[in-house]
Amino acid sequence: MKEKELTQLLEQYKSDKLPVEQVVKELKKAPFANLDYARIDHHRGLRNGASEVIYCQGKTLEQIQGIVAHMLEKGGVNILGTLATAEMAEAVRQVTSEVVYYQDARLFVANPKHGPKTSNKILVVTGGTADIPVAEEAAITAETLGNQVERLYDVGVAGLHRLTSQLDILLEANVVIAVAGMEGALASVVGGLVDKPVIAVPTSVGYGASFGGVSALLTMLNSCASGVSVVNIDNGFGAAYLASMINHMSEK
Repeated sequence: MKEKELTQLLEQYKSDKLPVEQVVKELKKAPFANLDYARIDHHRGLRNGASEVIYCQGKTLEQIQGIVAHMLEKGGVNILGTLATAEMAEAVRQVTSEVVYYQDARLFVANPKHGPKTSNKILVVTGGTADIPVAEEAAITAETLGNQVERLYDVGVAGLHRLTSQLDILLEANVVIAVAGMEGALASVVGGLVDKPVIAVPTSVGYGASFGGVSALLTMLNSCASGVSVVNIDNGFGAAYLASMINHMSEK
């Protein structure tokens, strides 16, 4: 249940179109639904502004189908499934034909609805081409959450002129998501150029001593640039969710 749905429910009661018993019944069943293998949080949208997202890795096809089916039954739109395979998306397509699968981002959106976008932009920047899958998870998540998103890929510090030549785009952004592997220096450089929040995403891209993204993570955590926050390795979704919250604050 989202704030809009709760408002409609109360307005129906206020105008005598809905008895108080029905309102109480709706509110009682609203908090969560127990499917045994999952407890779906129906109040997530009301509390946090966005509905619950399905973390697909580790779930069976049947479990994902069941969760999506229940969310659709409750009027769910823009149902996000992260770390999803093409096989998982096909399984969801048996529940609803309204499914879009983004292979690079490894996510699907069930029952997609394109509403108004924010006037402010979120900019997603990558150090290299190999970082694009994580960046696309961030970009598509942010778009699904109602944000205007711009992409700036393969502008890492090994060729700094590629980044500085796009300074106008950097300065126009309301929030920047900096995605990089290897040594992860991109976030600090971006943080030193802009006066807006920078969300750093370390990726697992790199050779042996990068330790699967730990090297980039430690670099970003130790950034000397102010205004840089850091999410977990390869967590494009988490970066996008935080960026969306920041971006929507300025729209209120």
